[in-house]
Amino acid sequence: MALSRRSIVEAGLGILDEYGLGDLSMRRVADALGVQAGALYYHVPNKQSLLAAVADEILAAAVADGAPGPGAVAEWLSEWARGLRRALLQHRDAAELVSSAHALGLGAVDPCGAGRERLEAGLAPEPAATMAALLHFVLGHVMEEQTRAQMHQLGVVSHFDAADATRTFEWGLALFISGVDSSTVRIGVGPGAMR
Repeated sequence: MALSRRSIVEAGLGILDEYGLGDLSMRRVADALGVQAGALYYHVPNKQSLLAAVADEILAAAVADGAPGPGAVAEWLSEWARGLRRALLQHRDAAELVSSAHALGLGAVDPCGAGRERLEAGLAPEPAATMAALLHFVLGHVMEEQTRAQMHQLGVVSHFDAADATRTFEWGLALFISGVDSSTVRIGVGPGAMR
């Protein structure tokens, strides 16, 4: 396989899945590809760029498409959140990686862009804040879910039930969506509060 940005990202994703975020390094990626670490820098300038590219790969799989019809924004947002959760759960430590990359403004994929566009079309107030809050809900939930699952595998946590995690996620999502969907919700948290 020729060395390329694509092959580097794929190797990084493989290392993330097998060893976790703590072991995702330029050296480990280079070893997996059978090259010296310096060879990676032509395609990926630094570790932060590598992490952002791997996060983008995960997010690209989660980006929902298809415009909702009239009254379908709640359903679209729900499917977006579920799709993001599914994509994150496919990769070890993905929620932590995506959260870090997003918080630092790294990466090219905007996970909230499509949702903001739909909400900006007049379907809900405060589209950026709404999508940011939904993103934070999904990332936080999945981060805890992944941590508990890993700790259960290590014997640190005595109980973990993926079905319980899904039920909790769906409950929280329903609460969030009902708040967005309600025309009477008033949140007074400063300038630009939802009205």
